[in-house]
Amino acid sequence: MIRDTSGQDRRIEVASPHTRKLWIVAGMVGVAVILALIGVVPSVARLVSAGTSVSAAALRIAEIKRGTLVRDVSAQGKVVAAQAPTLYATAPGTVTLLTHAGDKVEKDQILAEVDSPELTNKLQQEQATLASLDIEVGRAGIDARQKALLAKKTVDSARIDRQTAAREVERKSQAFQKGAMPEIEVLRSKDELAKAELNVNQAQADAQLQNETAAFELKTKRLALERQKLLVADLSRQVDQLKVRAPVAGQVGQLLVQQKANVPINSGLLTVIDLTSLEVELQVPEVFAHDLSIGMPAEISEGTNKYKGELSAVSPEVVNGQVVARVRFAGDKPPGLRQSQQLTTRILIDERPNVLMVERGSFVDSGAGRIAYVVHDGIAERRAIQIGATSLNAVEILSGLKQGERIVISGTDTFNGAEKVVLN
Repeated sequence: MIRDTSGQDRRIEVASPHTRKLWIVAGMVGVAVILALIGVVPSVARLVSAGTSVSAAALRIAEIKRGTLVRDVSAQGKVVAAQAPTLYATAPGTVTLLTHAGDKVEKDQILAEVDSPELTNKLQQEQATLASLDIEVGRAGIDARQKALLAKKTVDSARIDRQTAAREVERKSQAFQKGAMPEIEVLRSKDELAKAELNVNQAQADAQLQNETAAFELKTKRLALERQKLLVADLSRQVDQLKVRAPVAGQVGQLLVQQKANVPINSGLLTVIDLTSLEVELQVPEVFAHDLSIGMPAEISEGTNKYKGELSAVSPEVVNGQVVARVRFAGDKPPGLRQSQQLTTRILIDERPNVLMVERGSFVDSGAGRIAYVVHDGIAERRAIQIGATSLNAVEILSGLKQGERIVISGTDTFNGAEKVVLN
């Protein structure tokens, strides 16, 4: 007898639709958990390896790029006069002002006069002394000529006496030879001739001495006259300087005294501004002071117009972290410039093409330019670097970083020197 297969059969229960939904939901939850674990595990690993974590929103991150680094310094400056001389009173007296503040003046124009009776009276006295010395020189010249004539007369008289004595010797010698006169008379005449020769020599010596004396006295008088002329010329110059003239063409800046004021010597009277030599004075931060040198190119802006300039002066003194510098116009200047007018000035310190650079930030100061945090995969990693030249908005990178890398340029104070920092 053949049995059927009923003993091998097993009843299969068909799951309800509700049960199938539960299984599907459970499967999806499991997949989500697995995916979450996959995302969390690296974050947990980074958090474990890093010392701390900060918010990326509180940081400034910049990319390392290659380009031209222009080192410059820009500041708001004011127009000042390169030449603004102050005119002074050269003698005490009463001032009469002949101009007003703001008036345009020409060179050598009389701007004020100082009435100094003392100086004027002294000039007149010295002029009278000069006239007296001039008369004395004339009189000394006449005396010298008179003495020369008298000395010449004495010499001529002595020569005539000598000639007479010589003839007497000749006459007596002839008479002695003929026996008409004794020898004693001949000898006596010869003694007279010798005496006449002596008188001639003495008269010539006296004449020369008198001429030298007269010439010396005349020279002394003439030297005194020349000295007096110099004194009068100097006093005339001082009196002429009582008329205060403009040393340059320009504009009267400020009147330092009142009209008809009585001022002492060396008192300031007024200032004159040379409008042809205006410069721009600006305050430069102390950090750029050692980089500035005379002759550096500059750019002066007035509205939309730009003018070339060059650095003309740098103060050796630092005041409140600032150094005073002056820039003069190298060519054309804006028309109608006025003193103390505000102009934007930019001094070009250096230009370095094709260098690695990054935007300037506080990392330059906080790390002394030797440390930077390189950002990669959400982590800022500390790295030693070396910086070069710096400008107002960029920093040159010499070593430690590559083009395209990104670093934290601001906000690293919260890192507390950690080697790695997670950026949330």
